Amino acid sequence: QVQLVESGGGLVQPGGSLRLSCAASGFSFSSYDMSWYRQAPGKERELVATITSAIGTPNYADSVKGRFTISRDNAKNTVFLQMNSLKPEDTAVYFCNARILLTRTYQHWGQGTQVTVSS
Repeated sequence: QVQLVESGGGLVQPGGSLRLSCAASGFSFSSYDMSWYRQAPGKERELVATITSAIGTPNYADSVKGRFTISRDNAKNTVFLQMNSLKPEDTAVYFCNARILLTRTYQHWGQGTQVTVSS
């Protein structure tokens, strides 16, 4: 059974930091590109960061470049998102995503974790 379980969300003041984790099971984690998405109330889900399966190359949305860092530990089947210098506009539910392109695209989603940036 495929599972992606996010953790690490919470309430933080502007300028603060959080580290999100996503523990994966039930599929070949190291073969999948892993991403973090977020969805704020009334807005569409947006891609925050991706890390590739093979070399582990990261890519970021312009809105988080220089503040967020995505990383993965293939031995522990876990992907992380280190979020620094948080802003109120970072408030959203953050979702973990796993994706692989074979004969078609296969992807899995976590249930999400709430991040609230507020004073």
